[in-house]
Amino acid sequence: MKSAGGTACYGVALLERSPILKRQTAFVASVLCVAALLAAATGLAQTAKKGKKKMIAPRDYANTLATLQTDQGDITIKFFYDKAPNHVKNFVDLAASGFYDGTMFHRVIPGFMIQGGDPLTKKPEDPRQPYGTGGNGKNMVKAEFNDTPHKRGIVSMARASDPNSASSQFFIVVKDSNFLDGQYSAFGEVVSGMEAADKIANVPRDAKDRPNTPVRIKKVVLSEAKS
Repeated sequence: MKSAGGTACYGVALLERSPILKRQTAFVASVLCVAALLAAATGLAQTAKKGKKKMIAPRDYANTLATLQTDQGDITIKFFYDKAPNHVKNFVDLAASGFYDGTMFHRVIPGFMIQGGDPLTKKPEDPRQPYGTGGNGKNMVKAEFNDTPHKRGIVSMARASDPNSASSQFFIVVKDSNFLDGQYSAFGEVVSGMEAADKIANVPRDAKDRPNTPVRIKKVVLSEAKS
């Protein structure tokens, strides 16, 4: 007969003149058949397991939180997906890939903001590619200027003179700066850890507003906001 996996269990020709041999042979045949069936079933199970694809639920960007683990403490950000969906997706996807891990806040201005997100800051500065000029190397994010005022705690995207040149660099406002409204895409807000942002803003810095001692984002941890 055929097993579930297509394995054949064949009968054995028995010698009519030897009843004992007949019984022994039948027993051996049955054992071999059971073994074949078990092997076939195992093979089917393994094939089915390999055929299954692990389903990954799509990310809920609107309810994602990002915690920047910095040398001066943790800063947790919630996002304005309804205001700047492309900027939120860009930032979260980069963070999920580890892009920001090891980058430094390369520009800090007390009473204004702290800026980071340049991948060039992961290594010693190259005069040909100074800190503050790096990006994610992909397509730029088009401007999503919105009605969010740049008050203390707002997270906004840095850019070049072209409004549609946002890439990976961002800044956190440490003091209300409404003169930025309508010129930069605000895409999030600090919900905890502003004391860490204040510490970073006030570290000793040079004439280029660069910290004398590097302040780094050690890791960005993504989580889901509690409803």
